[in-house]
Amino acid sequence: MDYVDYYKILELEKSATTDQVKKAYRKLARKYHPDLNPDNAEANKKFQQINEAHEVLSDPDKRKKYDQYGKDWQHAEQFEQQRARQRAGGAGGFGGGFAGAEGFGDGDFSSFFESMFGQQGPGQRQTRYRGQDLQAELQISLEDASKTHQRTITVNGKNVRLTIPAGVENGQKIRLKGYGGDGANGTQPGDLYITFSIANHPNFKRSGNDLNTTVNIDLYTAVLGGEKTIDTLDSKIKLKIAPGTQNGAKTRVKGKGFPVYKEEGQFGDLYVSFNILIPINLSDKEKELFTTLAGLQS
Repeated sequence: MDYVDYYKILELEKSATTDQVKKAYRKLARKYHPDLNPDNAEANKKFQQINEAHEVLSDPDKRKKYDQYGKDWQHAEQFEQQRARQRAGGAGGFGGGFAGAEGFGDGDFSSFFESMFGQQGPGQRQTRYRGQDLQAELQISLEDASKTHQRTITVNGKNVRLTIPAGVENGQKIRLKGYGGDGANGTQPGDLYITFSIANHPNFKRSGNDLNTTVNIDLYTAVLGGEKTIDTLDSKIKLKIAPGTQNGAKTRVKGKGFPVYKEEGQFGDLYVSFNILIPINLSDKEKELFTTLAGLQS
């Protein structure tokens, strides 16, 4: 996986607060959302990077490791363990007074990790310090993505039970520590990265935390006004139709959209577009009444 600067991806300074991270994520995720950028591979890649950056910078523990180790942050625990062994005199060739990550540039730090964990030395066979990271894709419905639920998947011959938070995005990636490939010689396993693929819904289109739907109403309700029972993603509601509603008119139903990711009790809005049905197969009497109405308009 190519290294990307998470702060640059979210257009933030390193001093950004947690709230600033959340605001930047919401703004950019909305801008680069796949639904708003169909068939745009670059926007889709950017969207995945935004999700990855948010996943790390919104978590205090992960952010601390990232700030200290940069692109090698996922190896922080192994690095600390190795340093502890060095201090105890268990790693010949390195003194206990090793200066730490801040003394290295990106290339030097990566080379140091390679030399510690993967490079073959004279008279030694090459080993892997930890198992390989694995990638998996999990397809879920829009309804499933709208509620926190558990799902069991099988990866690398293992059953993995995970909790999917409400509000996950299409293309969003999460990391499950220790569920990747087995490490050599009983060392630490790799991690599992799961990318969510959310299926299109026949009635609702998602845009960030908002939902869009189209509702048919008859001509008489459009002209005179009234009520219409419509479906939301998880229930039915009565919607008031204003007299004189035009074809294509749109109304907002506050709080009936999609749940906000990891923000319990917060929801986007539902936007309803009206499609007015013109009556067909009119009787002679109905045609006569419409003719009379047309005459009154002239």
